[in-house]
Amino acid sequence: MQVTPFTVAVPEEDLEDLRRRIRATRWPEPATEDGWAQGVPRDWLRDLARYWAEDYDWRRLERRLADVPQVLARVDGLAIHALHVRSRHAGATPLVLTHGWPGSFVELLDVLGPLADPQDPADAFHVVVPSLPGYGFSEKPAAPGWGIERVADAWAALMAGLGYERFGASGGDWGTSVSTMLGLRHPDRVLGLHLTPPLVAPDPATLDDLTAAERAAIAAVEGSVGGSAYSALHATRPQTLGYGLTDSPVGLAAWIAEKVVAWSDHDGDVFTVLTRDQLLDDITLYWLTGTAASSARLYRESIATVQGWFTRGASDVVTVPTGAAVFRDLPRPSRRWVERRFPDLRYWSEPGRGGHFAAWEQPEVFVREMRASFRAIRAARSPGEPVHRHGMTGSRAPTGGE
Repeated sequence: MQVTPFTVAVPEEDLEDLRRRIRATRWPEPATEDGWAQGVPRDWLRDLARYWAEDYDWRRLERRLADVPQVLARVDGLAIHALHVRSRHAGATPLVLTHGWPGSFVELLDVLGPLADPQDPADAFHVVVPSLPGYGFSEKPAAPGWGIERVADAWAALMAGLGYERFGASGGDWGTSVSTMLGLRHPDRVLGLHLTPPLVAPDPATLDDLTAAERAAIAAVEGSVGGSAYSALHATRPQTLGYGLTDSPVGLAAWIAEKVVAWSDHDGDVFTVLTRDQLLDDITLYWLTGTAASSARLYRESIATVQGWFTRGASDVVTVPTGAAVFRDLPRPSRRWVERRFPDLRYWSEPGRGGHFAAWEQPEVFVREMRASFRAIRAARSPGEPVHRHGMTGSRAPTGGE
């Protein structure tokens, strides 16, 4: 496998063009309802756009990335960009950590150092963070066929090419699906999975005996249909959507920011858990790489597969050791549902803080969960031994059927 070092260096004219386009935005009228009922409020977005055009500094991110080892690796005919941070501890566990949409490698920057260089060498990881095909600086597929199955195979080849025959896998959003596929397709290579959360269907045997938390979890998913309309659009018309999002930076910002605000765990102000710079780092990456359409195509490739995991019960059983952290997000499966599909469940936790972008919002919590999960995965487990359950963090009541 051809692997070459990679450095992020965006031409200044691209940044000047971005600022010019933001300033030239043609704005719609305000919504006819208050708040976020009809989408991103105009005043909120105008304030973000003003900061983006006048004060945001992409070069700040480039300077930070200059200290992070990166590679371009040609895998299955496609150039894949990856962060590759090797621990100074020789016995560190190799780990491939996969992002989702509308995330990117930037949401994982704050966990790289703590994962690679912990106080206890037993908790150390060699961390590989690839950008999904068609995301970030990874090459865009020119033909269909790059679903989560092929991505998982590419990740297995990438890890072998970087010198890791066996490794752990973790991720959220699409990263959960890719990591699960790694466990299904390469169980001999995968040491264990840490999923946030595992994707499973409710156990039909429990439908007449649901806990209050399980009923709430089912109702929350059923009630999120309106909020998931974006997914149907990505899956059916990614090209049509791509024209507007590739041409208008403010349109792209609205499309991404709406999801980050809705899916993060906060008390009404997303900037209490993420800074404006963090949000704009992610949005600007999508803009500069022109990946609005190419990133959306993953839904066309694979959303039917993932939706099937919510309807096929315990099919596609994953046999590799697994740890689960169910953050304050959707879906919120119960442990007994998860154990049907992941029978070697070694670790279970329901952190009291952190939403869909857990590593981005709460990096310390995320790192603590990853360490605890892989400690349990590495430990020998006797048949019938109960799963390790982490203590609740925060002050919120337990959920998910516990």
